[in-house]
Amino acid sequence: MQRKSTRHRAFDPDPAAPDACCQMPGCTARAGYRAPKSRDTLNDYFWFCLEHVRQYNANWDYYKGMTPGQIEAHLRADTSWQRPSWRLGARGGQTFDEEEVLDPLDILGAGRQRRAQAAKRRQEQAAASDVPLPLRQPLSTLGLAWPVSLDILKARYKDLARQHHPDANGGDRAAEERFKAVNAAYSVVREHIHRVETTSVAQARAG
Repeated sequence: MQRKSTRHRAFDPDPAAPDACCQMPGCTARAGYRAPKSRDTLNDYFWFCLEHVRQYNANWDYYKGMTPGQIEAHLRADTSWQRPSWRLGARGGQTFDEEEVLDPLDILGAGRQRRAQAAKRRQEQAAASDVPLPLRQPLSTLGLAWPVSLDILKARYKDLARQHHPDANGGDRAAEERFKAVNAAYSVVREHIHRVETTSVAQARAG
């Protein structure tokens, strides 16, 4: 005697579905499939029939309504599972610098050069700490240092856009992805500069 499988198959209705009709207006089919109402309430669902849940999911855009800056910040937060992160060694005081403990007696005669390199790196780290957190990745993508003027930003964007535009690379997929990243980074930095300039003008007028 062949045993009947109790495994839940793909596209089977959700066992937890309510005994109700599909919530798509005008549909009288039985509801058996859940879909989140919004990205802010992922545990609050609509209940649809199979046809309408497929239609709903096809039109679902998690990032709808977000600015490029918000999307960039959200993607970076996702890389650390939405948890805060710090550079290795940065939370306990000074960051560990391997160059400062190599050859402490200067046996190889290169201590002065290493100390100069370590000092330069500390200066670069200090300068990087002044960069607004939301701009660090976009500026890195654009190859720019902070602070940066709007004119320099525009000139750099034009160079990179011309270099990575899909039409200039024969439709290369990697170039297209790089072009998208450059566009997103440019939007984030430009928006920040405009916001800072607007705030400065408003403060000057108020003063």
